[in-house]
Amino acid sequence: MAGILEDIRILDLTSLLPGPFCTQMLGDLGAEVIKIEEAGGGDYIRDYPPRGKTESGLFLNLKRK
Repeated sequence: MAGILEDIRILDLTSLLPGPFCTQMLGDLGAEVIKIEEAGGGDYIRDYPPRGKTESGLFLNLKRK
């Protein structure tokens, strides 16, 4: 079943929690989300505790594919 936003492309320039959460919901509705992170360090949430082997659990949850 196609999402209601299937023909929409979102350019996500956000960081921390509110922006990625919103773009995650838009992606759940079918939008294509393209995440752009800060050069040199990426999204701050990537290193937020609790941290797994490579990235934080919060980062992995909000940046799911």
